[in-house]
Amino acid sequence: MSRTAIPLRRGAIAGLMALTAWVAAMNVPATAAVGVDSSELRNAVTVEGIREHQAAFQAIADANSSTRLAGTGGYDDSADYVVERLEAAGYDPVLQPFDFAFFQQLSPSVLEQVSPNATAYVEGTDFLIMQYSGSGDVTADVQPTNDVVIPPGATANTSNSGCEPEDFTGFTAGNIALIQRGTCTFFQKAINAQDAGASGVLIFNEGQAGRTDALSGTLGSPDFTTPVLFTTFALGEDLYSLSQAGPVSIHMVTDTVSEIRSTNNVIAETSGGRSDRVVVVGAHLDSVQEGPGINDNGSGSATILEIAEQFAELGIEPRNKVRFAWWGAEEEGLLGSEFYVSQLTKREIKDIALNLNFDMVGSPNFVRFVYDGDGSDTPVKGPTGSAQVEDVFLDYFADQGLETDPTAFDGRSDYGPFIAVGIPAGGLFTGAEGLKTAEQVAIYGGIEGEQYDPCYHEACDTFAGTGGATPPGLGLVALDQMSDAAAHAILAFAMTTSAVPGTDKGSARGLANLDALEFRGSMAQR
Repeated sequence: MSRTAIPLRRGAIAGLMALTAWVAAMNVPATAAVGVDSSELRNAVTVEGIREHQAAFQAIADANSSTRLAGTGGYDDSADYVVERLEAAGYDPVLQPFDFAFFQQLSPSVLEQVSPNATAYVEGTDFLIMQYSGSGDVTADVQPTNDVVIPPGATANTSNSGCEPEDFTGFTAGNIALIQRGTCTFFQKAINAQDAGASGVLIFNEGQAGRTDALSGTLGSPDFTTPVLFTTFALGEDLYSLSQAGPVSIHMVTDTVSEIRSTNNVIAETSGGRSDRVVVVGAHLDSVQEGPGINDNGSGSATILEIAEQFAELGIEPRNKVRFAWWGAEEEGLLGSEFYVSQLTKREIKDIALNLNFDMVGSPNFVRFVYDGDGSDTPVKGPTGSAQVEDVFLDYFADQGLETDPTAFDGRSDYGPFIAVGIPAGGLFTGAEGLKTAEQVAIYGGIEGEQYDPCYHEACDTFAGTGGATPPGLGLVALDQMSDAAAHAILAFAMTTSAVPGTDKGSARGLANLDALEFRGSMAQR
């Protein structure tokens, strides 16, 4: 539903608080009442408020080389902004520091054949830098390792190239190692090459169907002082064939920072509510290096910040404690949320009722994706209780006459560490690099065959891009609808007297499970 900002009314706040007290006194299932009364919070959470936060994130990126990458000033300033807004709203936010493996490419990489055929290769097409590559400017002969398989085998992992130190028997120190993908990790291949004295490392794709292009892979840790690039199978095959006939000289340049740095999660919670039934509401605060990340994930971060502010402004007293979290270093591998969960005791894990995750909720070519908690439409279901989390979102959208699509728990966002320890989870997503179908265009509008977010992980993921991309304003429609749904679900779980099934924290006088949630309106297609 479309909304404009409204002035906050003290009478409305008092009415909401009085209704909450009446529900408790009458022992009416709170979730049923919240299905009606979340409008007060939804009306307070406006697109204008969310865009204010996104504009601040854009300004921070502008002042920090157009990025809010974890471990950089852009991320630190983003965290400071969130803390300042939370403190102004009356919260007592804390920073949870953790160390992580930081990597940043400072300038474009170079790869060119000097001889026998002078050739300049194209970054992004012929090759890509590997995460945690060292820096260097090297000109040397290419030397293939043992166990290169050309033509490649029929199945993946036919090649064992570079997986054992013995693969470098006879390797000339100072040469550039040419290694084929397959069998073991990129780290193992590259570290064996570095230990053998290689001045640079080229890992080329294996060659089977689906394993031919340049890959933006990771070495896993900042243990490398030598340049490491990943090339297409075609380029690797060409260099290998040329090397069988004579010397092949290659020039490669990488310019990186690869080291251990410290960053922070930002965490704030309501002062009231049951501490043995905590609702953790999360969104990652960092961007990729390539851009400001105003949709990924300035949209989720700004949305939960606006909800947290309005929660406080309305004076909502939750039955269950709500813990808002802005995760760091998600783009490096869910590291902030993973660290948070790793620090929880068994008791603290049990005390978390569920995790709600909001990662990209304003994609310019959007779909209303809801995480498929019961696994009915995707390969993986969430822990027990995730189906009920999904149902809260589905029933809300049905009440609004809005259709949804399922999205899988594929491990690509910060719910991952929570479901790994059995905590029910759910959330919303408006799409990333996936392509919009004709069927989806018929439901949501937009452009068939284009990415849900054409600027996903790109420099154009900006404030202007999220608000004005083609078709104009569609991302703001997404932000409006998804922020309403987020506010509704957060309030529903904050106020319920029932535990999410599987967490064993239900009140004997409350609902047996959340299947009893009731919402007015007809059910739309799920």
